[in-house]
Amino acid sequence: MNKEEIIKEFQIHEGDTGSAEVQVALLTARIKHLTEHLKKHPKDYHSRRGLMKLVGRRRKILKYLRNKNPEAYKEVIQKLGLRK
Repeated sequence: MNKEEIIKEFQIHEGDTGSAEVQVALLTARIKHLTEHLKKHPKDYHSRRGLMKLVGRRRKILKYLRNKNPEAYKEVIQKLGLRK
């Protein structure tokens, strides 16, 4: 899925590109991409560091969303399949 499709799926209103929901979805896509890269290149430590930074950023945004709007948080993690 490309960036525009992700934004369309998770945006709250037309033209919304920066809401927490959209940010989490975009970060998740980048994290999945980097994870696949690291499976092929396990010694790529520079990319691994970037992945850890992305995971940390996503965690902070999810924490913000959970505190601000628990219903939206539940919907986002369910759509993205983040929690079991």
